[in-house]
Amino acid sequence: MKRVLIIGAGGVGRVVTHKCALNPDTFSDIWLASRTLRKCEQIAKEVREKTACSIHTAAVDADNVPELVALINRVKPFMIINVALPYQDLTIMDACLETGVHYLDTANYEPLDEAKFEYSWQWAYRQRFEEAGLMALLGSGFDPGVTNVFSAYMQKHHFDTMDYVDILDCNGGDHGYAFATNFNPEINIREVTSNGRYFENGAWIETKPMQFKKEFNFEQVGVKNMYLLYHEEMESLTVNLKGVKRMRFWMTFGDAYLKHLEVFRNIGLDSIEPIEFQGQQIIPIQFLTALLPDPASLGPRTTGKTNIGVIVKGTKDNQPVSRYIYNICDHQACFKETNAQGVSYTTGVPAMIGAMMMIKGHWMKPGVYNIEEFDPDPFMTALNEQGLPWTDIETDIDVDAL
Repeated sequence: MKRVLIIGAGGVGRVVTHKCALNPDTFSDIWLASRTLRKCEQIAKEVREKTACSIHTAAVDADNVPELVALINRVKPFMIINVALPYQDLTIMDACLETGVHYLDTANYEPLDEAKFEYSWQWAYRQRFEEAGLMALLGSGFDPGVTNVFSAYMQKHHFDTMDYVDILDCNGGDHGYAFATNFNPEINIREVTSNGRYFENGAWIETKPMQFKKEFNFEQVGVKNMYLLYHEEMESLTVNLKGVKRMRFWMTFGDAYLKHLEVFRNIGLDSIEPIEFQGQQIIPIQFLTALLPDPASLGPRTTGKTNIGVIVKGTKDNQPVSRYIYNICDHQACFKETNAQGVSYTTGVPAMIGAMMMIKGHWMKPGVYNIEEFDPDPFMTALNEQGLPWTDIETDIDVDAL
């Protein structure tokens, strides 16, 4: 059993805290910190009512390394579970190095002033973590995270070569709002309005936002339009999987969501460039974020299911193989367990499991690693045990033929 410090008290932080409390044989002592102490205290109250587990809370500015260091030195955790904003990954990693604690996150670093997310900044920490005898586990959410582990599991058990990999992310939930995002609006909008990319024959091919669309019939959700995007797990998977010829990422969006997004873009509300308003500088996308519903508030009103998985075509023993591993998650079941909707749940549960893998020693060695670099089997077992059961089947689905 180990003490952990969770940083971030949004929807994902709520789920991580609940799930850690439900696993007292792994997590002996749980701390939750964010910039807003009130949010931490509310989550602690919810967890105590559901599990009788007491959560310690603290306020911290995750942009401030000295503040982080002071808190870590006071708490003395085995590791940090970082579910704050991606902008804050590097400051938290710096604080971990200074205090000698292990690190885990769910999303790669993204600079505040540039809509660009990639692992290069965090991979640059490899030698420092190795020399300190510390481990940093990157991308232990769902995508990235579980989709990486699904891919590693298929590579271990089903394929000699994984030629064609398609990651499919469908959120069939309905929250009743005209427009809302299921995680931080600023991060979400920056992600989906950026140019897409996919990997083919050793090169990255750039696409326009929403340029490629396909219809897919997702089990227990139905037929949805899915669009090709760039997503961060492809950066590490194309390095760590063997011989991938092509890898793509697809995400579903409804027509109403896309229409609102088009309007935001047309009037500049998605911009990250400061403008002057009534004598002060504001950033339009941050202003828009303030107007939109808080994703952490969507749990009570979100119905429907998510379906996220990976389809791979390749060979085994010189024979063609095609397989599909996926998870289906019910928004209301997630809320009943953790007071959070399914998108927060599918990110928060794998964050807890990644920490569990490190604490139990299944995954523990100095350095900076992406999640697919470890043995997938204990993680896959934990998914079934912790609320994210998966299905692994042969399939004749051809994404190109859709």
